[in-house]
Amino acid sequence: MSNKVILTWLNKQRKKQFLNVKKIDLFKLRKWKFNKKEIHHESKKFFKVVGVRIHSNFYKKKNWDQPIIVQNEIGILGVIKNTKTNKYLLQAKVEPGNINRIQISPTVQATKSNYTRIHGGKNIPYLEYFRGKNKNFSLQTEQAFRYFNKKNSNIVSYVSKKINLDDRFRWFSKKEINTLLNKKNLINMDTLSVFSSFIKKKKKDFPLNNKKTIAKWKNSLNKKYSLTNKIIGLNLIKNWNLSGKKIFHKTKNYFSVIGIRVKTNQREISDWDQPIIQGSKMAFAGYLIKKYNNTNHYLCRYILKPGSKEAFKIDTRYKSQNSSIKPTFKYAFKEKDFEGIFAVSTENYSELERKAPSKYIDNKDGDNNSFYGKFTGKPQDNIKYSITLENIDKSSINKSNINKTYVYGKLTRHTFNKLKPQMRGRILHNNIDILNLINKELPNNSFLMIKGSNSTGLNKIIKNL
Repeated sequence: MSNKVILTWLNKQRKKQFLNVKKIDLFKLRKWKFNKKEIHHESKKFFKVVGVRIHSNFYKKKNWDQPIIVQNEIGILGVIKNTKTNKYLLQAKVEPGNINRIQISPTVQATKSNYTRIHGGKNIPYLEYFRGKNKNFSLQTEQAFRYFNKKNSNIVSYVSKKINLDDRFRWFSKKEINTLLNKKNLINMDTLSVFSSFIKKKKKDFPLNNKKTIAKWKNSLNKKYSLTNKIIGLNLIKNWNLSGKKIFHKTKNYFSVIGIRVKTNQREISDWDQPIIQGSKMAFAGYLIKKYNNTNHYLCRYILKPGSKEAFKIDTRYKSQNSSIKPTFKYAFKEKDFEGIFAVSTENYSELERKAPSKYIDNKDGDNNSFYGKFTGKPQDNIKYSITLENIDKSSINKSNINKTYVYGKLTRHTFNKLKPQMRGRILHNNIDILNLINKELPNNSFLMIKGSNSTGLNKIIKNL
C-alpha cells in the first residue's frame, strides 16, 4: 500500500467521520460535578480532576501545586498483528483533542470505563482479540505531568485467520508505519506507545551499558533526589485561578483545564461533555543520537514527575498460567517495598516469598480478577520479573474427600496452613522429599493427584514415576 493510497483512505475517513468540538464553561458540563475539591463524572467512573501538591529537590522550584487527572483504571492500547502477512491493524480515529481531528490509532484504544460501556453506547470493535492468550502484554505509565499514576495495557495480539474489516480499519506494514512517522500529526502517540513497548535488542547491537550499569546509575540518583506528591482539593492549589469557566495558572503559562462539548457520528456515543487539558505552548520532545560500536545510542535523562508514585518499575510482560484468570491485574507501590497481588518469580523461575496480611491471602478483590499479597524487600531493577496468577481454592480442598494434602514451594504454604488439621500432610522442601513421599510413605494402591507448574520441576518427577 503506497502512501498515496493511505492518505486517500485517511482523507475519505476525515470526510466521513464528522466531529464538532465546542469549548464550554466547566460548570455547564453535562453529567459532570464541579465542586471545590474536584471535577468528577456523576457515575464516579472515567476520570476526575483534582489538585496535587509537590515537594521535590530535583527541580529549581522545590514546591508547587497543580491540577492533575486521576483515572484509577487501566485502559487498553492494543494492536492486532497478522502472523502470516506481518501486518498491523490500525484505525482512523477521531478524537476531540487531535489537532487535525483524525489520526491513525491502535486497533483498540479505550479506557476501562469506555470498553465496559459506562456511557451506554456501542461496543468497541475487535475488543475480544485482547482478552485471549495469544498476545504480548506490557503495562506502561502515561504522562505523569498531567496524569496521577495513570497506566495503560500495551498489547500486541497475534492472529492468523482473516478478519472482517470495518472501513475505518486498515492493515499496515512496518515499513509503511515508519514512513508515515515523518508526517506531522498522522500517527497518534498511543500507537507509538504500543510499538515502542516491544522493541527488542538486535543481535548486531552492542550497547555501551548493560542493565546492571543502568540500574546502578538510576539507584544512585534515587538516593540523591526525591519527590513527594499529595492529592489536595482544587480549592487548595496555589497560584491557580478557579472560575466556573476554566482552571488556569496565574501566569497563563503551563496548561489549562477547560470544558468541551463533542458531537460525532463514528464513536461509541454521538455526543458528550468532558473536561480536557489544553496546553498553552507547543511541547518539545527529542533524542540526541550518537553511534558507538556501530550501534545507535540515545541520550536519555533521569526525571521525577509529579504524577508518578513508583519507586520501582517492573518489567510487565505478562502471561497467565491459569486460564480462569482474566488478563487484568492490579499492583501498588509502597515506597521502597513492592506490594502486589500475584505470584512473582525471577527470570530463572526461582520463587520469591510472598508475605501478605492474612485478610488478603487467597482472597479475591471486588472485580474477581485480582489477588493481593505483599513482597518484602527491595526488588532489583536489573532483574526481569515474571507475573503468574494462580487461583488456589482452599475451600474446595477442605470440602473434598482428600485424605492428606502435601505442598511444595513457598507460595503454597499459605494455603496449607488454612487446611483442616486432619487434611494436612506436610510441607515438602525439595525433590528428595517428594520422591521419599511417593516411594516410601504413601500406602500401596493410593490415588495420587499432582498439581503444579513446570517451574517447580514436578513435571520431571512425574516422568520418572
